[in-house]
Amino acid sequence: MAELLAQLQTTWDLVRMPLGGLACLIGGLLCIVSAIGVLRFPDIYTRLHAASVTDTGGAGLVLLGMALMAPHWLVLVKVGCIFGLMLLTGATAAHSLANAAHTAGMQPKIGPVGRDDPHADELGEGH
Repeated sequence: MAELLAQLQTTWDLVRMPLGGLACLIGGLLCIVSAIGVLRFPDIYTRLHAASVTDTGGAGLVLLGMALMAPHWLVLVKVGCIFGLMLLTGATAAHSLANAAHTAGMQPKIGPVGRDDPHADELGEGH
């Protein structure tokens, strides 16, 4: 049994660094996609969605990769605390920004709705 545990430990030490690097790479790519979404989307609500959801996932993957590559358990605890704070503050900040935009009267940029919709007659609506 001790030999099996030693073999598992050796295998884990060989696998955890590439897995951590891959998680960091994918998380970084998600953060880049989020930045492109913030620049490309038309209004504050869709930009906020791109920033909050994708950055939470991207930063979460980066932190997961850092946790996999952590040399000591104390580093792992610190990364876990950062991840927990990021989850709490990210959702709260996104909600606060969306609430402030709604309170300020900002409307989402959507297509025509109702009678002004040129496709409403085709669908049998708008009468």
